[in-house]
Amino acid sequence: MKKMMTGTTGVIAAALSVAFVAEAAATEWNVSVWGKRRAFTEHVEKLAELVSEKTDGGFTLNISYGGLSKNKENLDGISIGAFEMAQFCAGYHRDKNPTITVLELPFMGVNTLEEEVAVSHAVYGHPAVQADLARWNAKLLMTSPMPQYNIVGTGEPRDTLAKMDGMRVRATGGVGKAFAAVGAVPTSVTATEAYNAMESGVVDTVAFAQHAHLAFGTINRAEWWTSNLNPGTVNCPVVVNIDAYEALSDDEREALDSSVDGAIDHYLANYGALLEKWDGILAEKGVAKVTFSDADLAEFRKVSADPIREQWIADMAAQGLPGQELYDLVMTTLAAQRGN
Repeated sequence: MKKMMTGTTGVIAAALSVAFVAEAAATEWNVSVWGKRRAFTEHVEKLAELVSEKTDGGFTLNISYGGLSKNKENLDGISIGAFEMAQFCAGYHRDKNPTITVLELPFMGVNTLEEEVAVSHAVYGHPAVQADLARWNAKLLMTSPMPQYNIVGTGEPRDTLAKMDGMRVRATGGVGKAFAAVGAVPTSVTATEAYNAMESGVVDTVAFAQHAHLAFGTINRAEWWTSNLNPGTVNCPVVVNIDAYEALSDDEREALDSSVDGAIDHYLANYGALLEKWDGILAEKGVAKVTFSDADLAEFRKVSADPIREQWIADMAAQGLPGQELYDLVMTTLAAQRGN
């Protein structure tokens, strides 16, 4: 009897030991994003779901909407290991990530979200870009593709380039530079600050992709929306801390890497559904569509696209960075994507 109890005790102890080891071996990552769950974060949510499924819950991503860091400080948080994964936008701190700002140049000719994914991931794979982000202990994991920006505003519609002179617009990166080229005054308040800036009169208009006009409430103050301005977009990568990535087991790393395509596919499907409903949302909220003439659009490209691109390439060369090569990579990738 005593012998049987001893054997049973040993089995229980072994089971508890295995359970303890399994619990100790579980990996949890903290993920810093901002705002609230929306189309812009759906790929991060899907990534967490897929990674957990593939590892039977052994590797989890804990997503925090603003609880870990301010959006402009996410790259800093990654650099010091304050959290393992984060989303940020290049235009928030262009000096910290100069190479990926090629993707924010105005009038690049990217027409679809699928094209945005292709050119972003091509740029992310360039050695100079990887070295640029490695200065912050950051590894580029995936993009957050967004359609071309357009602006909402109140009062008299800014429906010609002439009417944009002096217009205060919330716009960052290359989009902000494009508006400056036609006399507007860009202000780089964060997305979470945009509604208050519009409400208080700090800005007259706000440039966002459609999901952000919804998520941050600017559509609720809008009287009009530009349907075809399309000056460009911002580039917002999801990055991981290099040390944390390298500390993953082979199976965990495979689960993470192999889930990126599925997460992006989910994002594209979800965003596509939003775009299909956009016209109905405008009608529901009584927001008028403003359409620019072909002549104004051509002039907008002429005064902003070429000069800003050439200045960007020169600035990159002055820093010892392959600006021309990165721009050419975007163009060749875009051509190949359309060829496919």
